[in-house]
Amino acid sequence: MTTRWSGSDVPRGPDYDARWARLAEAGESVHGEADLVEALLRETGGTRVLDAGCGTGRVAIELAARGFAVVGVDADPAMLSEARAKAPGLPWVAADLAALDAAPGAVDGPFDLVVLAGNVMIFVDPGTEGAVLAGVRARTVAGGLLVAGFQLGPGRLDLADYDRLAAAVGLEPVARFATWARDPYTGGDYAVSVHRARGDAPGGPG
Repeated sequence: MTTRWSGSDVPRGPDYDARWARLAEAGESVHGEADLVEALLRETGGTRVLDAGCGTGRVAIELAARGFAVVGVDADPAMLSEARAKAPGLPWVAADLAALDAAPGAVDGPFDLVVLAGNVMIFVDPGTEGAVLAGVRARTVAGGLLVAGFQLGPGRLDLADYDRLAAAVGLEPVARFATWARDPYTGGDYAVSVHRARGDAPGGPG
């Protein structure tokens, strides 16, 4: 399948992980996404997380270490290969986020929280953003959360369109931050959006 990700020059596999290793060695926090997910689930309840666009598993593996039940899904074989090598005991599914129902290893759920970290929403195929949100919403419990962080800018998905697409599949806005550390969003080129699955929208399978 072809996506913006597959056509990008972002490092893959071990090269991708090396960047995070360098940041950790320099004393930087590399688990901001897991910190926010854990904090939200402590507030709302729930333990089941879908890491949608999991890459090499950095976020999923950290959440699993903290006691959450995590499933990782990604369309990039090189990234998933690294994830499986690092954590063979976790469920890793190769799938296009815009066509989860067609995944060979079905992503069933339901999940209490879905996280789309690593700019996932601006790497999917243009025009499939709504299908991606519909697919993950269908696997989220009523009242469950969707958390997505991505860069903003010309030619990219903007927040108004993102909120419109989310509303169309039964997701209502809860909060928006400038960082995974919950710094207030007052504008800028990056946002972390938190939406809640409405109870009147279809729930996930299972």
